[in-house]
Amino acid sequence: MKHQAAFFSFLLTLCLSACMEPQPAPNITERPSTEFSLETIADGLVTPWAVEELSEDEYLITEKPGRLIRLVKGNRAVVQGLPEDILAEGQGGLLDVKLAPDFAETKEIYLSYAYGTTEANGTALLRATLNGTELTEVTTIFRASPPKSGSQHFGSRIAFLPDDTLILTLGEGFAYREDAQKPDTHLGKIIRLTRDGGVPQDNPFLGQDNYKPQIYSMGHRNVQGLAYDAETNTLWEHEHGPRGGDELNIITGGENHGWPLVTKGVDYNGARVSPFEEKKGYVEPIYSWVPSIAPSGLVIYRGEMFPDWNGDALIGGLASRDLRRVDLENREVVSETDLLSDLDARIRDVRVSADGSVLILTDDPDNGQLLRLRAK
Repeated sequence: MKHQAAFFSFLLTLCLSACMEPQPAPNITERPSTEFSLETIADGLVTPWAVEELSEDEYLITEKPGRLIRLVKGNRAVVQGLPEDILAEGQGGLLDVKLAPDFAETKEIYLSYAYGTTEANGTALLRATLNGTELTEVTTIFRASPPKSGSQHFGSRIAFLPDDTLILTLGEGFAYREDAQKPDTHLGKIIRLTRDGGVPQDNPFLGQDNYKPQIYSMGHRNVQGLAYDAETNTLWEHEHGPRGGDELNIITGGENHGWPLVTKGVDYNGARVSPFEEKKGYVEPIYSWVPSIAPSGLVIYRGEMFPDWNGDALIGGLASRDLRRVDLENREVVSETDLLSDLDARIRDVRVSADGSVLILTDDPDNGQLLRLRAK
């Protein structure tokens, strides 16, 4: 009878889980594109993923099929020298691009990409020197291991810390979500490296049995937003939940963010991923979205053009098809504003330009756009 009762309890849990619907989105302020000055810098981009500003009217743009575009005053050229093992399949391809902190002197850039084949792949990071429209001294300094199969959840974003180390975010491969809690794999982790791909000697898990030494934090799903805010010395991250449960997090070395043991989202079929929305020992998100907005791209605004936005997070929404401004005060969310939803565009990346305007990259397989948002 005891086993029978347990069985019926299990069936009841499954039934309730399948009937669960995400909670309605909170009321947020809306500001359409007509309240701003919006300039189209480039269009016709093929599934663009990330943008970096080199100087005024000069940009680097990654396209997921495996192209790096150098855009100069509206003229574009394909940068040569990328590795041949880029896996441009599913969610894989050429992903993030980041200038080294000393780029003006070294011309050094970093690119993340999906490497390998459908049967054996992962996220990789390369370092190279940008010479006009050519990459030289190209070195892949990290490959996530062990390789996985499938073509989903690669992450990945890059950020530099003030000690000249760098952070790279990794996905958990979708079908491998339990690996986010396993210390002997890079899946579902955020890692910290030296600029040549080495392991910093103060990494939190260095020397612990069975831990990959590059791991900085663990328990992540698919991290496509990362930003270091120098003014507050804070590393911010956001990641995709399943059906609901997208998270905005503060990242501190050595912590576990819980996926898939703790989540506010449910699986795509409506079943519960975990009975726990919070649990002692796992870091709670600063903010979460139910239903999902599918966040991609993150920057903490610092600039003079929008003084009221200083210290706030700007986040691209793929599913919500908008730009979210999350008002942050003392590391807490005060309010949320929906920007540009009238454009009805999947926003993949967001950066702050040197003049304080906001660069926005829209995600489209045929007509992705690079936009500049200015105050009127």
